[in-house]
Amino acid sequence: MSTNKHRISLKDLAKELGVSIATVSRALRNSPEIGKDMQMRVKALAEQLNYRPNPFARSLRREAPKIIGVVVPNLVTHYYAAVLDGIESEAAKEGYSVISANSHEDFETEARTVDNFIDMHVEGIIACLAQNTTDYSHFEELNRMSIPLVFFGRTCLTDMFSSVTANGDEAAQVATQHLIDTGSRRIAFIGGPNHLDMVRRRKHGYLEALRASRIPIDREMVVCDKIDYELALSSTKELLARPDRPDAILAFNDIITFAAFTAIKQSGLRIPEDVALIGFTDDRHAAYVTPQMSAIEDQSHQMGATACRLLLRAIAGDRTIYREIVPQRLVIRETSAKIRGV
Repeated sequence: MSTNKHRISLKDLAKELGVSIATVSRALRNSPEIGKDMQMRVKALAEQLNYRPNPFARSLRREAPKIIGVVVPNLVTHYYAAVLDGIESEAAKEGYSVISANSHEDFETEARTVDNFIDMHVEGIIACLAQNTTDYSHFEELNRMSIPLVFFGRTCLTDMFSSVTANGDEAAQVATQHLIDTGSRRIAFIGGPNHLDMVRRRKHGYLEALRASRIPIDREMVVCDKIDYELALSSTKELLARPDRPDAILAFNDIITFAAFTAIKQSGLRIPEDVALIGFTDDRHAAYVTPQMSAIEDQSHQMGATACRLLLRAIAGDRTIYREIVPQRLVIRETSAKIRGV
C-alpha cells in the first residue's frame, strides 16, 4: 500500500492485514480481546504507514463534526480577523466548524499547527504563509496525503493548491501614480521580506508606476525587511533623516503603514505637505487617524469567503487548481495629495 496517496484509515490497516476494522481498533487500544502478536502487527503497520487516530471520530454512535483548520500569521489584526469572519460565514452555510490558529509569523509554529490539524483530521486547511516560511515541506505533505488546502494572501506551491490573492501589483501601481500625479517625486516603498509573493507583487506595481512616469528608480528608496512595527519605525526614520529624503511613502501593510505614519510625525514633518503617505490597510483604522489615511483597502471578508468556497469544492472532490483574485481599491483621503484641491 502506498503511504503518500491519502490519509491512512482504520479501514486501510484492516484491509492490509486481512482482519476486521473492529480488530484493528481494539488492537490499537490494547484490548485484552486481541492477542499480543496481533497487537504488535497492527501497531507496526500503523507506524509504518503513519496512521494517525482521529480524536473526532472515536465513537461509532455519532457522526464526526466537519472541521476546517485555518492558520494565519497574526490573528489580532483587523485584516486577518475579517478574513476569518468570511471563512466562518461561508463554512457555516455548509455545516462546517472552523478552528483557527495563529502562527505568530513563525515557520516552526506554522508547521506544527499544520501537523496538529492533520492529527485532528480536519476536512481541509486554509492558510496564509508566515513571513519567514521558505520551507514548504509541511504543505507538500498535505498534497501527498490528499488533504485539501487553499492559500490566501501570501501563497506558495500554486501548481499544487488553489489560491486567493489581491491585485496588489495593480493597486500599488495606481497608488504610486496618484502620488506622482499629486506632486511627489521621491517615493519610497517600505515592504516586507522579498521572498513573499505578496511583497513582490506590490513592489512590482510601485516600480512600474515609476518607470511609466520616467522617474529614476533609487534602490535606497526601496526598503524590504521583516514585518515588524519597531523595525519599520526605525527604517522610516532613517529614510527621513537623509538629505535626499523621500517626499512620499507607499507602505506594504497596516503594521508598516502606521509605523511610517508615526515616524513622519515624530520626525517633525507634515503629512502630506512634507511627506505624503499611502498604505495597504483597512478602512476602519485609516479613517480614524489625523490626517485621515489614504489607503489601498482589501476586501478581506470576501477573500476569506472565496478561499472557503474553493476549499469546500476541493473537499467535495474538485481537483481543479483555482487562482482567484479579489480586487483592492484605492481610497483617497488626506495623507496623499500635495497639490491643494486634488
